[in-house]
Amino acid sequence: MMFNFLSRTITAACGLALMVPAGAYAQEAAPASPADEDEFAIPDEGEDAAPPAEIAPEIAAALEQMDEVIRALDAKATRTGNNWQFTLEERMMIVVTDTAAARMRIITPIALIAELPEGAMQRLMQANFDTALDARYAVAQDLVWGAFLHPLDTLTQRDFVSGILQTQSIGETFGTTFSSGAISYGGGDSGAIFEQQLEELLKQLEQNRTT
Repeated sequence: MMFNFLSRTITAACGLALMVPAGAYAQEAAPASPADEDEFAIPDEGEDAAPPAEIAPEIAAALEQMDEVIRALDAKATRTGNNWQFTLEERMMIVVTDTAAARMRIITPIALIAELPEGAMQRLMQANFDTALDARYAVAQDLVWGAFLHPLDTLTQRDFVSGILQTQSIGETFGTTFSSGAISYGGGDSGAIFEQQLEELLKQLEQNRTT
């Protein structure tokens, strides 16, 4: 769905999002190279990467739990180091971690800022106040993103699954309800549907462990 209208600019920006080194979330990213524009790929950490720092046991456990969830959603998911790219219902999903800072983020590219209609940015801020909930709309590299952030050392499987579903939802409902699906104000059905999806996925993960 999103691949029908997002240009190659998204491809370059997605590559750029994954090129941010651990501990550098607050730094300005370098311009994308021509290679970034040709193909989306999680960057190769092999050549000039520094030796990996020792990872705390609780963070290592969280990373493996995240990998399990992602592969249950997409068997073709790509992992490089502690970053992932996968697809959920035709939407590109990216997970980036910073083990030194014990932080993670789930992101999905949504739209080019230059193509937004008048008043769209205000509508995004309104959604962030009520319907977007734990996953929020964000702006970076000339794009609107869906983003979910959480500390790694306290991340539960339920938190992670919920974060993925919410981030995917605000991408899919961009331009309509702008909803993460987690809670429905006003007595609607969306909250119950989201909870059912969450429970079904958690049940599937439990079955995978026992087979």
